[in-house]
Amino acid sequence: MQYRRLGHSGLIVSEVCLGTMTFGVSVDQNEANAIVDQAFDAGVTFFDTADTYGNGQSELMLGEALKGRREGAVVATKFHNPTGPFPTDGGVSRVHIMRAIEASLHRLQMDHVDIYYVHHVDALTPHEEMLRAVDDLIRQGKVRYVACSNYEAWRLCDAYWTSVLHGLSKFVCYQPQYSLVMREIEFELQPLCLDKGMGIVPWGALASGFLAGKYRPGERRVEGTRSAEGWLFHERFFSSRADETLSELLDVTQELQKTAAQVALRWVLEQRGVASVIAGARSPEQFRECCGASGWRLEGDALQRLTGISAPVDRYPYQMERGSDARRAEAIQLPSL
Repeated sequence: MQYRRLGHSGLIVSEVCLGTMTFGVSVDQNEANAIVDQAFDAGVTFFDTADTYGNGQSELMLGEALKGRREGAVVATKFHNPTGPFPTDGGVSRVHIMRAIEASLHRLQMDHVDIYYVHHVDALTPHEEMLRAVDDLIRQGKVRYVACSNYEAWRLCDAYWTSVLHGLSKFVCYQPQYSLVMREIEFELQPLCLDKGMGIVPWGALASGFLAGKYRPGERRVEGTRSAEGWLFHERFFSSRADETLSELLDVTQELQKTAAQVALRWVLEQRGVASVIAGARSPEQFRECCGASGWRLEGDALQRLTGISAPVDRYPYQMERGSDARRAEAIQLPSL
């Protein structure tokens, strides 16, 4: 297992992060323990959960599996989704944040979490209120870093400058959906993260299993998979070239003698700003395969072919501005950087 710095912070995380959305849904406690054992055996130090995964069961099971092994583990959880019937049981208000962290720490059996993610957008709560609340948790020692997931670029930028303006803790990383068949973050979000020093920790890198080697071009339903169960198969997000991309991935997989999951995950790890990639599993064997995405490089022709076939279609203003720097350089003599 290889390790990387998370954005501009001093935090070091494993290239592969164990995602625990399956815990409490399709994985019981004994299976969760075995998957966490496999993670430690592979050198994984990064664990991701959320307060509403499995209606709280994911945090409970991860906490149980990490008993006696908390030191050295980087644990991330999330807040925002409704956890009860009352108006204050969701969102990112100060009231909800203070209640949510206590409930998460209780389930995890921990005195702090390392990364506390804003899970989704709450358009009703000002960024300053949310950031001050999490900043207080950092000062209290209950949280080490704040981060977010699923924000639009403008909202992420607004949160960053709100932190700067008021001297509050800034987002250390951003958790987006990112894969060979879903590359929209490259237009706005990835450049923003690179410019502001936020690490990128993608989810969905296997596109709900579409890129894991079980599917063939044109297939959208395979028995024994999420697509057949109707659970979190995100086909609606796929690019129009998803089948061509899958075909190229399967060809590259054979040439490199790797699995499709390993190559798909490795492609994400080769992208700028990516600190770690989240991989979930239903068994230790599945997660062992995902860990094989670390410790090698996807380079040369294989990288170029996958990047080319999956390239998102330019949209305004990118297609208009593409090449403007080169035109300017040709017109005048610019100093070299």
